[in-house]
Amino acid sequence: MALDVHSVTVGPFRENTYVLGEPGAARALLIDPGDEADRLIAAVDELGVAVEAILLTHTHIDHVGAVAPLARHTGAPVYCPELERAVLADIDGTYGWMELGTFESYEADHLLSGGERLELAGLEIDVLFTPGHSPGHLTYSIPAHETLVVGDVLFAGSVGRTDLPGGDSVTLLGSIARLIQRMPPQSIVLPGHGPHTTLAVERDTNPFLTELTVR
Repeated sequence: MALDVHSVTVGPFRENTYVLGEPGAARALLIDPGDEADRLIAAVDELGVAVEAILLTHTHIDHVGAVAPLARHTGAPVYCPELERAVLADIDGTYGWMELGTFESYEADHLLSGGERLELAGLEIDVLFTPGHSPGHLTYSIPAHETLVVGDVLFAGSVGRTDLPGGDSVTLLGSIARLIQRMPPQSIVLPGHGPHTTLAVERDTNPFLTELTVR
């Protein structure tokens, strides 16, 4: 049975925040609460699920702007890339120059570096280190449902930008190549922006991946 996935697109950068869990389950995960905290709180409450954990793929402002209010509302612990903990702990200090408003910082409850296996909301989740878009970027793999929550590593027909601090195009393509090599081609890809896709579709059609030798 497919994973139960609800997506709310928020903020000026049109970021996808995900609420996902086993079909019909009372517990769920919240991934990358990026902005519009009131909308996200309303969505969680309407679904009637208990958020067991908040997972962050990375700490760019469009993915973490609503972390603190959602953590407070749900009581759920926040899992953050270890290399990017300091950004979450001082959001305005990092992104104030962008003049997008004031955001509440948060001290992560758990730090992840890749290689961990989490058991949350009745799901087994493999944490994969996928840098390139940001230094500590993580992908969350849910093997039982052949689903990858990739943040801003890979999009339908595109890839994550690498012109922000800590970005690197060679590193990003290496992360994508490892996903294609190691994950089933039919894996569903839930990106941080835009529609969902699959690894096979991106491997075969994504124009930004023509440099990869993995086919």
